[in-house]
Amino acid sequence: MTKNDRANFGSKIGIILASAGSAVGLGNIWRFPFETGNHGGAAFILIYILCVIALGLPVMIAEFMIGRRSRSNTAGAYRILSTGTQWKWVGRLGVLTGFLILGYYSVVAGWTLQYIVQAATGSLTGQSAEGFIATFNGFVSNPWKPALWTVVFLFLTHFVIVRGVEKGIERSSKVLMPLLFILLLVLTGCSISLPNAGEGIRFLLQPDFSKVDSSVLLGAMGQAFFSLSLGMGCLCTYASYFRDDTKLPRTAVNVALIDTMVAILAGFIIFPAAFSVGISPDSGPSLLFITLPNVFQQAFGSLPLLATLLSFLFYLLLALAALTSTISLHEVATVYLCEEFHLARPKAARWITTVCAFIGICCSLSLGVGSNLTLFGLTLFDLFDFLTAKIMLPGGGLLIALFAGWYLDKKIIWEELSNKGTLTVRTYRLLLFGLKYVAPIGISLVFLDQFNVFALFR
Repeated sequence: MTKNDRANFGSKIGIILASAGSAVGLGNIWRFPFETGNHGGAAFILIYILCVIALGLPVMIAEFMIGRRSRSNTAGAYRILSTGTQWKWVGRLGVLTGFLILGYYSVVAGWTLQYIVQAATGSLTGQSAEGFIATFNGFVSNPWKPALWTVVFLFLTHFVIVRGVEKGIERSSKVLMPLLFILLLVLTGCSISLPNAGEGIRFLLQPDFSKVDSSVLLGAMGQAFFSLSLGMGCLCTYASYFRDDTKLPRTAVNVALIDTMVAILAGFIIFPAAFSVGISPDSGPSLLFITLPNVFQQAFGSLPLLATLLSFLFYLLLALAALTSTISLHEVATVYLCEEFHLARPKAARWITTVCAFIGICCSLSLGVGSNLTLFGLTLFDLFDFLTAKIMLPGGGLLIALFAGWYLDKKIIWEELSNKGTLTVRTYRLLLFGLKYVAPIGISLVFLDQFNVFALFR
């Protein structure tokens, strides 16, 4: 396959929706509200937005430049642009990171399908708080149900991938992303109409800067980095399908806006509803599958049909968000096999789906019957999460910033930003400064904070 006959996205809206779908995921709907609840509400949101601008956008634009310039998969992109130096390993790290994340992320994505079924059949209606805990724990420890849903979710992803870039990824994004926004708006409207929902809205809109400390700053930087899907090869891979007239800075801003909007709307779903019934929304991973069903039950208990409908719509929303992410993660590894090992797309996709299904099943079992099998004190699921989220993602993001800021030819950067001189780029020097200094320092601080280095000085 040459650069000239390589697949491309067919429209500008397809480029934006596909790229935004890559960034939008469960992290927007769970992790963002959780971090916001832990770090002071509106003050955290304002700092988060600043971190997206200062940290996220430069690295995102760098990934876009590298992907479009090379017209290759993530591993091939760095090999081409690094001209035989050891920088080629940055791309391979991105492919490996995305592949490993797909393996264990599909487990949680599969849980959303189980809860869609439970919500649709009314199984979540009428349960007590203890009942939701027992339901969740019983499900994740089941030896076959979570594994089955993991495989089902991977097959849904596989179906999109084998159809290709324009007919599969772009076409699905044009359906999934608008549907996701419609569900967000419907659920937001229901949530803010609840009694006493104003407390949750005030928490989101009235900043309390007295709660801002170093942990809030580092938490905001970490959320900005992870929320935008930086360092896992997705944005670089998708950028290799961009058209020559795509405006990279504007596309990056649009993707960041959509990603942030989804996260804030998720806050408007969760906080007003949680405050309305007196439940704290900072309950960690259990928020999606234990706390929120309890919120829906208490808020709409007098209207069981409405509680059932809203629960169904919420878990459908989660499934859509997860699917847009797994599609991009799958594509990173699939196109890598296609271009580096010259496999046909269907065969490459089958290999990725099969191996990730095996990884997902093993990760799923590690939460139940295999929970006693640990490495470094972690189950297999937790080990994959720790390795990718705390080491590979920040490490990859740091290397991307250093590669673009210090190694990549400045002529390439200018040509990609300006579309070979056809556009006026006023932020060129500012972007270079961000890639050289701001992003590396910020990502390094996040990386060190993952290991509680700064706790020694607090």
